[in-house]
Amino acid sequence: MDLKLIVSKIWKVYNNKPVLKDLSFIFDRKRIYVIMGPNGSGKTTFLKICALLEVPDKGKILYCNSNNIPLAKDINLFRKITYVFPQVGIFNASVFDNVAYGLKIRGFKKKEIISKVEEVLDFVGLMHKKKQNALTLSSGEAKRMGIARAMVINPEFIFLDEPTAFVDIENVKIIEKILLELKEKESSTIIIATHDTSFALKVGDVILKLEEGKILT
Repeated sequence: MDLKLIVSKIWKVYNNKPVLKDLSFIFDRKRIYVIMGPNGSGKTTFLKICALLEVPDKGKILYCNSNNIPLAKDINLFRKITYVFPQVGIFNASVFDNVAYGLKIRGFKKKEIISKVEEVLDFVGLMHKKKQNALTLSSGEAKRMGIARAMVINPEFIFLDEPTAFVDIENVKIIEKILLELKEKESSTIIIATHDTSFALKVGDVILKLEEGKILT
């Protein structure tokens, strides 16, 4: 459907302190946006509001189709959005079953699940670990599994919160490669919150700096 995301004049206040102030931005289709800023600048809050996981105190979050018509915030829209947390939630099950979960609850058939899961595990370099218990993965491998779990449902928007935090250099390079290859595929719009400048410059099409509740481009 080629959705675009319109953030319109949003405010968010915590403990009487504005974190986001009258913030507006348009995220165009199929690009990688990187949101940077110091701790406490509101990166995660902004990311969660964009992903419809939190509600702004004022303002609107609109997902619009190619005709600029806003979509209803229903199950069909939520299925087009996925969020990868800094600490990837892991089930006490195989890597394969962790990645397959989203497809299973959507009612995909077994043959299609196997095909889709194996494709994304190969893409993120974890095919050789598909039978391994996911709880035994390293932090970097777990992040890659989280990206695979996000990719497998073929979303239009992928939100990544600190994807390189607590990740070794080798896995950071692999994650960079994954995201750059995803950009080439032009299958999703990717919005990342990070404090990692080197990573941001390598993967981002657009770098946004969040300061005092505002976006600076």
